[in-house]
Amino acid sequence: MSRIGKLPIGLTENVEVRLEGDLVTVKGPKGELFLRFNPNLVKILQENGQLQVQRKNDTKPARASHGLYRSLLHNMVEGVSNGFSKSLEIKGVGYRGTVQGSVLELSLGYSHPIHYPIPEGVEIKFEEKSQTLLTVSGIDKQLVGQVAAEIRNFRRPEPYKGKGIKYTDERIARKAGKSVAKKGA
Repeated sequence: MSRIGKLPIGLTENVEVRLEGDLVTVKGPKGELFLRFNPNLVKILQENGQLQVQRKNDTKPARASHGLYRSLLHNMVEGVSNGFSKSLEIKGVGYRGTVQGSVLELSLGYSHPIHYPIPEGVEIKFEEKSQTLLTVSGIDKQLVGQVAAEIRNFRRPEPYKGKGIKYTDERIARKAGKSVAKKGA
């Protein structure tokens, strides 16, 4: 049995879960999320303030889906109660960004600014008095991670000078440049 799948998901008093056929609706103080699941593979039970995911049978797809659906439900409960966020740092001379309405504008050393439309359900904020530290937040963990990854891909951090967009907790492996080779010769 899946070690992750058999763990119960604790519900707080401010989170409401509705099970209707193959649709799970999780509603909390930050918003509402929906999940469609395959009722032929797993069944979801709600009892004693907890959610439990159980396999319908012991087939390979059911075993594969057991932990997946439990993790998705746990992330939904966590998202509607606390939310998720990713922090990014822009490094480089002249590199900066601003949020104008529902568009993120980035200046990353290209000949043109990059305009990124912010998806529904995601909020992007820059730190106070900073144009280089931004936070992507929302209730959907997958969407927050996807938006942060797309922003990072506009100018990935490079290993020689460390310029680019990186996660604040990311460590960039720095490389020695050509000048080091000339000094040793």
